[in-house]
Amino acid sequence: MGQIRTPAPVKLVIGMITGRRELYEPVRRLLEERFGAADWASPVLDFTKTDYYAAEFGPRLARQFFTFAQLIDPGDLAGIKVWTNGVEAQFAQGPRRRINLDPGYVSLSKLVLASAKNHSHRIYIGQGIYAEITLRYYKKAFRPWEWTYPDYASEGYREMFQEIRERYMQQLRLSGNQSLE
Repeated sequence: MGQIRTPAPVKLVIGMITGRRELYEPVRRLLEERFGAADWASPVLDFTKTDYYAAEFGPRLARQFFTFAQLIDPGDLAGIKVWTNGVEAQFAQGPRRRINLDPGYVSLSKLVLASAKNHSHRIYIGQGIYAEITLRYYKKAFRPWEWTYPDYASEGYREMFQEIRERYMQQLRLSGNQSLE
C-alpha cells in the first residue's frame, strides 16, 4: 500500500484574456487581494492562435499571465476557478463577459489548468470544475499533448512556463521544500 503524503505547494498562474487592456490593472488588484502579491507578469501577448473568444469579446484579444509569491495547495484549484468565474461575472456587461480568467498551476512536472468544461482528457476536481495537464515537463523542457491549446504548445509559451518553473524551484529551495513530487 502506498503511503499517503501531502503534496508540495505549487505556483499559481492566472492568465487573463480580453480585448480591453484597461481591465488588466483592476483585475490584477482583485487577484492580489485574494492571492497576495503578484511576483511575475508576462508581457501582454496577442491572442491569435484561435478565434474561440472573438464572438464574445470582439477582435484584437490579448492575454497576460501573472504568478503569485504565495505558493498554493494544488487541492485548492477548484475553489480558485470558482472564485475567478465570479470575478469574470463582476466585470461582465449583462450576459457577456469582458474578461476571461484561466487559473492553473506549475509544479515541477506539469502545468495544470482548470476549466468548467468537461472533456475526455480532464478530471473532475470538485465544485463543477475539471483539471487538465496542459503541458508536461519531460527531458528538461515543457512538452505539449495532443489536446494542448496551440498557444500553450508554442515555443514561446513553453519557454515562459520554463521560466515560471525555475522561479518556483527557487521558492521551493528557499523554503526548504525539496519535494520531487
